[in-house]
Amino acid sequence: MRKSSLAGKIGYISIYAVVILLGLICLLPLWYIVAVSFSRASAVEGNMVTLLPVGFNTIAYEEILGDAQYWRSFGISVVRVILAVIINTVLSVSMAYPLTKNKRQFKGRDVYMNLLVFAMLFNGGLVPTFLALKEYHLLNTIWALILPGAVPIFNVILLMNFMMGIPKSLEEAAILDGANPVQVLTRVYLPCSVPVIATVALFSIVGSWNDFYSGLMYITRINKYPLMTYIQSITINMEDIIRNGTMEEILRASQVSQQNLNAAKIVVAVVPLLLIYPLLQKYFITGIVIGSVKE
Repeated sequence: MRKSSLAGKIGYISIYAVVILLGLICLLPLWYIVAVSFSRASAVEGNMVTLLPVGFNTIAYEEILGDAQYWRSFGISVVRVILAVIINTVLSVSMAYPLTKNKRQFKGRDVYMNLLVFAMLFNGGLVPTFLALKEYHLLNTIWALILPGAVPIFNVILLMNFMMGIPKSLEEAAILDGANPVQVLTRVYLPCSVPVIATVALFSIVGSWNDFYSGLMYITRINKYPLMTYIQSITINMEDIIRNGTMEEILRASQVSQQNLNAAKIVVAVVPLLLIYPLLQKYFITGIVIGSVKE
């Protein structure tokens, strides 16, 4: 018994040690990026920064945060994330639910599944998407950032596979009580699918927040840029200032290096996600099926 108890303690200690090590491996790079973002340019370029800032300053953040356009772009990104989460989730659930039915209940199911897989592997390309948005006068609007990815196929398949694992007896009981298909979806499948819905919502949040490419392709007015596209443009503006700016502008720009600016961009991009993730984390560790019946 004593040997067994000792072996158990060693096992627990080993597990905790591995978890702590993995946590440090994940945390230290981010900590280093934060230190770089607050260090002076000469220290960063001289590779003097380790885990603490050298020559603490906030010039990199002032370059990013110190203008009205930043906050305008921030607001655009927030609205984009909210709309994207709602649209992606509603459309993905609406498409996934019918695909959980068998061939007898949903004729043509295999055709739709093949189309989904094909669409996931092959897309229309950038030029057709651009021309379609131009034809519908959606360029330079927030819808150009949302509609091209309104139905993520991966999310649909993820939702479909999860819903197919929900006990059919729940649906049968609801039908016996007089529920129609919409009521079955909203009163049976959605409450049981909270963990996977939270997962696809998190995918939408992260993807929409971090995406700068769509803004670069479909938005030509800087006052309509989402946050990531605007932050990406700051790098280009800094290089233009050094080449063509006034003496005061050049002096200020010389106090922040490209590495400072990139580090600050990473920190600004990560902070909102770090605030949102804990709110959704509980759904990842909750039971998969809520309120299942005993067979």
